Amino acid sequence: MKNVTHSFVFLAHWPSAGSFGLNTDILATNLINLIVVVGRILSTIRNSEELRRGTIEQLEKARIRLQKANLINATSIRLEQLEKSKNETLYFEKQRAMNQVRQRVFQQAVQGALGTLNSCLNTELHFRTIRANIGILGSLEWKR
Repeated sequence: MKNVTHSFVFLAHWPSAGSFGLNTDILATNLINLIVVVGRILSTIRNSEELRRGTIEQLEKARIRLQKANLINATSIRLEQLEKSKNETLYFEKQRAMNQVRQRVFQQAVQGALGTLNSCLNTELHFRTIRANIGILGSLEWKR
């Protein structure tokens, strides 16, 4: 066994011109490996923290954009409702105005016709018309 251990020691101290060497100091080798591994772990943790912060910022920006989009959508729907209401109001107001104009035209036509009739009828013509109508009504009563 001494020869085997001596062989490893011999290989570890074997002079090499850039060739392979064997480190038999277990504590030194593990310490270096542990330092490298811990360094990589700390680097990974640091990178993951930066990624987490970046992700949180992106999520916050996306949430704000979503809120704005929802507000724009709600505003658009409300504007469509107001436009519909406005058009209905305009239609009904137009109908009301047209009815008022029709009424006014009819009233003026009736007043004009009455004025024409009153100006054309004198008292004698008026009494003749009344007598003729009474005669027509009287003949209707006799037929019954």
